[in-house]
Amino acid sequence: MGSDESLWTIFINAMLVNNFVLSLFLGLCSYLGVSARYNTALPMGIAVTFVMVVGSLCAYALNLILIYFDLEFLRLISYIVVIASTVQLVEMVMKKYVPAVFRALGIYLPLIATNCVVLAPPLFQTARGYDLVQSLVFSFGAGCGYILAIVLLAGLRERLQLANVPALAQGGALTVILAGFLSLAFMGFAGLGG
Repeated sequence: MGSDESLWTIFINAMLVNNFVLSLFLGLCSYLGVSARYNTALPMGIAVTFVMVVGSLCAYALNLILIYFDLEFLRLISYIVVIASTVQLVEMVMKKYVPAVFRALGIYLPLIATNCVVLAPPLFQTARGYDLVQSLVFSFGAGCGYILAIVLLAGLRERLQLANVPALAQGGALTVILAGFLSLAFMGFAGLGG
């Protein structure tokens, strides 16, 4: 049972129209916490995208097994286990091959496992009845949307460090204001992609 949506529509909707961070407000903790610098924002976005795609692939296969054995009630807990395992894999790989980025991401890297933005693609793809290819395109589009959102915010925050911002609006307040403006800007994509 697959959806009749085209792959392009699924990708554009997941990346821009229904951006998980800026439209659905999922994954805000890592979005606001790791976006202070571009050098940490991009690897975080790539790590989240990798976890989304692998988690989506595993969740699709797991869902077929659960349906076969009539165990759909275990769907949520099994998705959480798959995502936590994927995050551990990403953490080990980054610690081994890019230790500087691993240290820069700090506590936010293990927190991907508890981030709702990585659990959303498996749940949405199951609810929408996507087939395997549609599920992978959906999760990849959602990951690209996360990268776009976090890199845009990191770029704005780095630029504003050089500006003369009133003391009242510096720090977290300015970050939330910027995130709000980005969310408003993404509302302009409404209706795009069918």
